[in-house]
Amino acid sequence: MPNLYVVTGPAGVGKSTISRRLATIKEKSVLIEGDTIYSQVVGGYVSAWKEGNHLKIFWKICLDMIESYLSEGYDVVFNYIVNPEHLEMIKERFSNVKFIILIADEDELLKRDLLRPENCQMRDRCLVLLESFKNKDYGKNYMLDTTNLSMGEIIDVFESDDRFLVN
Repeated sequence: MPNLYVVTGPAGVGKSTISRRLATIKEKSVLIEGDTIYSQVVGGYVSAWKEGNHLKIFWKICLDMIESYLSEGYDVVFNYIVNPEHLEMIKERFSNVKFIILIADEDELLKRDLLRPENCQMRDRCLVLLESFKNKDYGKNYMLDTTNLSMGEIIDVFESDDRFLVN
């Protein structure tokens, strides 16, 4: 049975890097980058954190896409900013879900953000999102502090630690 791996955390923490690596080590997998799906809207684009955003249709598209790939036997790795209400939607619709919130200390997070292309850097928004994740109630502790972990160590912990199982 295929698995759904959901990777979230503040901007700059390494969601895309970890997700891509995780997808590449799976035999039959797909990587769904939430930022790519969200930015498909061109006319009328509104940033996801602003009023008038298009998150409702975004989540419909993402969940339908995930379901399509899972039904064809693909492991799916999905990354985006996932709030508790989004996790509930995922839990209601899918089984075999692993969910992780990547975090890092503030200095490391800002350092990683600087490694991104300049047009992708979020600067202080990284810290706002870090605090936001720390203050949200997901009903369970899915956080992994990646400050001093290698990419391989992060993936090993994510795959082997049962605390990241959702269902």
